[in-house]
Formats: sequence, C-alpha cells, structure tokens
Amino acid sequence: MHPTRPFPNPNAAVAKLIPLLALLAVSLPLHAQVDLAGMWSARNYIDAIMNRPGPGPSPVDFGGIPINDFARERALTFSTSQMSMPDRICAFYAPTYIAISPFSLRIWNETEPRNGTTIAWKIGASEGRDTMTIWMDGRPHPSAFAPHDNSGFTTGVWKNDVLTTYTTHMKAGFLRRNGVPTSDQATMTMQFFRHSEVLTVAIRIDDPAYLTEPFYLTRVFLLRPVPPLRSTGLPCIQGNEGVDEGVVPHFLPGKNPFVDEMTKLYNIPVNAILGGPETMYPGIRKKLKDQYVVPQKCTRYCGGPGLFPFRSD
Repeated sequence: MHPTRPFPNPNAAVAKLIPLLALLAVSLPLHAQVDLAGMWSARNYIDAIMNRPGPGPSPVDFGGIPINDFARERALTFSTSQMSMPDRICAFYAPTYIAISPFSLRIWNETEPRNGTTIAWKIGASEGRDTMTIWMDGRPHPSAFAPHDNSGFTTGVWKNDVLTTYTTHMKAGFLRRNGVPTSDQATMTMQFFRHSEVLTVAIRIDDPAYLTEPFYLTRVFLLRPVPPLRSTGLPCIQGNEGVDEGVVPHFLPGKNPFVDEMTKLYNIPVNAILGGPETMYPGIRKKLKDQYVVPQKCTRYCGGPGLFPFRSD
C-alpha cells in the first residue's frame, strides 16, 4: 500500500504570505494621500512683479492672458483707486486671489468625529481672501442657481498623491491686480503637489464670459515651522484713502492714460500689452521681432538687490 499523502498545513502557507503582505503594506501609501497640513510660506520669486507686495503690475499689462474683447474693454476702464472706495476697502477678493496674491497659506484638515476620516481641508483666510473649504466627502456641487459667495464651493479628490480640487460659485474677481476680470461664471481647478517641504499649486481658471481658453498659473510655497500663521485675516478698519463716498474711479472708453506706458518704458508693442490668446505662446515673438527694440536704459522693475527697486541710476 502506498503511504497516505499528508494534507498541506494551511498555517505554513499563511506564514509564507505574511512577509509579502507586510512589504506591500509598506510600499503602498494609505489611500494614496499626503499630509498638506502646515504653515506654507509663499515663494514670490515666480512672477515676482505680479505677486509680490507693493505696486504690482503696470496698470495696462494684460500680456499672456487669453482675454477676449469684452474683458479687455472692462480692464481698460479699471482704476486701482476703486480699491480705496469706502465700501470696497474691506471687501474680499474672489477665491481666484489665491493664485495672484502674495500671501502665505495655512492649511489644516477637519475630521468626521465618529471615525476620524478627513471630510474637508481648510485653507485659512488672508487679508484679502475668505477661508476656502475643500470638501472631501463626495458631496455634489450646488445648483447653478445657488448663491455665490466669497469662498465659492470647492470639492477635492486624491489622484495618487496629488489633491485635485474644483471650485464653482465664485463671485466676480480678478486674474491680475490691474483689473483683468473674472466673471461669476468662472471655475477654478487646482492641483496640490507636496515634495518634502515644498508645496506646488498648479491652477487652471476657466471663464466663458472673459477668457477664450484656460489660463494657467503656478505657485510655490515652503513649509515653515514657526511662527504660526493666522487662520483668518487681520481685522479690517474702514478709513479714508482719498476717494470720496459715492465716487467710482474709472476711465472712460478710449481715455485710459496708461495704454502706452509699457511701450514708453520697454518698447513693447501695444498689441502685445493688451493681451489675448496669441500673447500666451512663443510665436508672438516672431510676429513682434521687427517692432521691438531693446531700450537703452531700464528705468523701472530692473531687478538687482532688494525688493525690486523701482528705478535704476
């Protein structure tokens, strides 16, 4: 008789799988997420003239933005003194200000009290922007007829280790601090990439009213341990900034005195300064090469040490 073949030991088979399962658990990130919480200091050397505190861009510098004719005409009527109107001094910008402001970010998560899972990420308010809530629990966006507010409505989803967010229901705002507008129909998509102590935020803004195609921006932030940033902006106190009550500073059509300022300073042709989709792409250089002449001397925004000196001798 042949000896009886023993049955395999199931415990031994499981024991062989344990090291493999442990290796997989270590190599795969939990839910493919990373921790975004912390104090993130803005690195304003990217598009520094546009983003740094101070005077910001020239009054008429719309180059590189795919605006249509309606946006251009509205931007040309804009006067920066509008921000000094008594009823606008303490007004928030739209959530798109996160893409163009010079301010740092404080980010934290809110958890579901019963199971501890993250239901939302919060981006704290700044002097000019309201707190943004990024809902992570799968809730739908409101109806197109729902009210728009200062923070908009934002949902997020993790794709691998990148947080992708989508914002709707924003109030009208700006794409650049010289009056290039966004409408209340604009939407904003952001992607948050964390690499150790560096946070990169890639931003796409779509606006059927004022843009012919998407507009992209990138911001970089550096993790800072101290001091902690505020989770809300500083209190705003209305004061007299030189604009009388009831006055709306503006320029009538065809009367903006700054249209040729960039041409006088840097010899940049007006058709490049006024923006539009073709000014986004390198091909514009070929079109303007016979019109542009390098100025003999730089007189403003010339770089060098310090905070971008405004003039050079």
